[in-house]
Amino acid sequence: RSPARDSSTHHSLQTPQSKVKMATIIAQQLSAGLTQKSRTVRPRSVAAKARSAVRVGAVAAARPNYFPGTTPPKHLDGTMPGDFGFDPLNLGADPENLKWFVQAELMHCRWAMLGLAGMVGPELLTKIGISDLPNWIDAGNWDGYWLGAGPLLFVQFAMMNWAEVRRWEDMKNPGSMNEDPFTGANKGDTNTDVGYPKGLFDPMGYAKDPSKMETLKRKEIANGRLAMVAIAGCFAQAINTGVGPVENLAYHLADPGHHNIFS
Repeated sequence: RSPARDSSTHHSLQTPQSKVKMATIIAQQLSAGLTQKSRTVRPRSVAAKARSAVRVGAVAAARPNYFPGTTPPKHLDGTMPGDFGFDPLNLGADPENLKWFVQAELMHCRWAMLGLAGMVGPELLTKIGISDLPNWIDAGNWDGYWLGAGPLLFVQFAMMNWAEVRRWEDMKNPGSMNEDPFTGANKGDTNTDVGYPKGLFDPMGYAKDPSKMETLKRKEIANGRLAMVAIAGCFAQAINTGVGPVENLAYHLADPGHHNIFS
């Protein structure tokens, strides 16, 4: 037998075993390498998570909270204007409900501010002798309107329905109601910030500065919440005293010790 043939036969018999052995060695080395890698990476991963948790905790601690020391709900992350983490009943946990509540509060704030001005303004102007207007409690019986009570109520309903339907459509499809259908104002406006139409409703251009816009949003919500509380106080005063807020305030200031909520 030739040496070359014996060598070839020996090589062909040993090759499968060598491959198996080599594959085993490689697998062991890879396993050891991966294990070592995981040992070195895991502490970094844990440290990174710990640092992230500390940062989140610091942000949560720094943000305004209606009840210091408590953790705000997850759906109130501090990004909305006037968000102080107040939702004890978790009503805003559903994102769709939260969108609705945000817009509902914004509209109530604006109506409360407008209504409070309508309660105080006419009475104050009458008190100082500039005009002769009825108290808001008796405004429904005043005969100085340009239209009768029935037709005026119908006009108000019609106008409010038109405005509210457009607002609802804008909530469903932000930006779809930007253009005024009568005058064409705001044509081409791409604003999608629901509740803040800008354009025609921002004649001074305050919304052009994003940082100023966010500040004004917070101020509007804060003043609107105060107005809602104040208008509730006006209702309660009218029921108990039968007079307007200006007269009630003057009466209280005349003798605060005796003319107050307890008297």
